Amino acid sequence: MPYQPNMYDSHMHTPLCKHARGPLSAYAERALQVGLRGITFTCHSPMPEGWDAGLRMTLAQLPQYVDMVEKTRAEFAGRVDARLGLESDYFPGLEGWVADIHERADFSTILGSVHALTKEFKARYLNGATRLDYEKSYFECLALAAESGLYDCLSHPDIVKIAHPKQYDVADHLDTIRRALDRIAVTGIAMELNTSGLNKSYPEMNPGMVMLTEMARRGIPVVIGSDSHDAHRVGAAFDQALANLRQAGYDRVSYFLNRERRELAISDVYLANMQPRLV
Repeated sequence: MPYQPNMYDSHMHTPLCKHARGPLSAYAERALQVGLRGITFTCHSPMPEGWDAGLRMTLAQLPQYVDMVEKTRAEFAGRVDARLGLESDYFPGLEGWVADIHERADFSTILGSVHALTKEFKARYLNGATRLDYEKSYFECLALAAESGLYDCLSHPDIVKIAHPKQYDVADHLDTIRRALDRIAVTGIAMELNTSGLNKSYPEMNPGMVMLTEMARRGIPVVIGSDSHDAHRVGAAFDQALANLRQAGYDRVSYFLNRERRELAISDVYLANMQPRLV
């Protein structure tokens, strides 16, 4: 097992989001197999009726989600610390809706996501815009999400690169990214290193090494998440993620419990002799 038992996977989903598979118990069982101390379920937040409805739970399903996680937490007590979280969308103008959702349960972690591939985001930022302007708008919204004060951590913070994977080049946006990260760093929010990017159309983690290094230079805390939509991916590629963090200049990794950030020394959770591939 590549981890000590104090490591958490801070991003995973449930079938309520309509594109994840398997019972919550399977995710917890997988966490046991890979030696994780805990997991946080972060299913996609309810949004106003009709908003990206095929990829998230409804508002009426939120109590069901809370109950599902609580049952898993009780079942695995003393073996895996299963926590209730939320992956909560950020979109300018909906801050009030989001703030209300966050008050409806005792969430342990709230991830803030800018989903640039939704029809709502594209209608506002891509309609008539160039590809580069559309990508730039994503990083602007990422900074706005941090400044909203609604979230603990910004998830998959360069996910826009999968919109046009053959054309995307981080060099086109370095100035924009640096300005956004300057604003994000001031807020004290964490950012995620999301391992699921390895399986997407632009096959590297989110963020890639260039942006991750810029985050490290600004002292922005980093949380690792698998973004699992299937139990077999819990803890996936965490060895590579920890190696990337070290390469970028980090010596600590974070996670959240009861919306309070905790830190671990990477040396306490990483077996250096594994020599994982940097991606």
